[in-house]
Amino acid sequence: MQVQARGLTFEVRSGGPADGVPVLLLHGFPQHAGEWDEVTPALHAAGLRTYAPDQRGYSPLARPGAVEAYRIPELVADAAALLDALGVGAAHLVGHDWGAIVAWGLAAAHPDRVRTLTAVSVPHPAAMAHALATDREQKARSAYIGLFRRPGTAERVLLALRSAALRRLLGGVGDADRVARYAEPMREPGALTAALNWYRAMSRADLAAVGPVSVPTTFVWSDKDVAIGRTAAQACGDHVTGEYRFVTLAGVSHWIPDAAPGPLAEAILARTGGAR
Repeated sequence: MQVQARGLTFEVRSGGPADGVPVLLLHGFPQHAGEWDEVTPALHAAGLRTYAPDQRGYSPLARPGAVEAYRIPELVADAAALLDALGVGAAHLVGHDWGAIVAWGLAAAHPDRVRTLTAVSVPHPAAMAHALATDREQKARSAYIGLFRRPGTAERVLLALRSAALRRLLGGVGDADRVARYAEPMREPGALTAALNWYRAMSRADLAAVGPVSVPTTFVWSDKDVAIGRTAAQACGDHVTGEYRFVTLAGVSHWIPDAAPGPLAEAILARTGGAR
């Protein structure tokens, strides 16, 4: 379905009991709301109602041109506005990768809108920023961001030879069909630039502005994540003042919703308490 929010039109996948407790699912780069398709059946069976939007830049009718339009405060405001448009006062919140950053921001700034938080792969922005400043391994893991922030160059590199580099980046999601499911939409005019603008608009000031999170929180990390190291992951809990759980999935890649949908659904349900 299409949802109007902040003058933009978002594509949103919904499912589960119409009267179920709502869950907002936020995807990461370079994916879309389809990354939750193997997670949501277990949530629906538990009585939860899910809403998974294609976020700013990923929904074709929510694709502003200016880099500044993709700053973290704008992305967080989108999530809050989507809840308003859906008639949801407060929801369980789940975010993966960049979606986790948005989720951390929403939970910190608007705890009244968030029943619980399950952040996947990416820890609290302050933990990430500290690791980037102090941990040599994390700096190496995050070196790719330098390329992503280069307008034009990143697009050429990632889309060359029928998106060969982009497909390699997505290799951990599964077979060739699953890779294509995410890579092909990025070949549409303007789509990859909009997705990369999330990186180009990112600033230390906006990361630092995300405060402590007081809602009940679970952070799900996988020990084969090439992007996020253990230093950042273990520091995450320092920025949560509410009840906190750190779940590690052994032998799983960064692409947790695709690679381990069952264990992730279990972690989400353990946090949300099902339909309560």
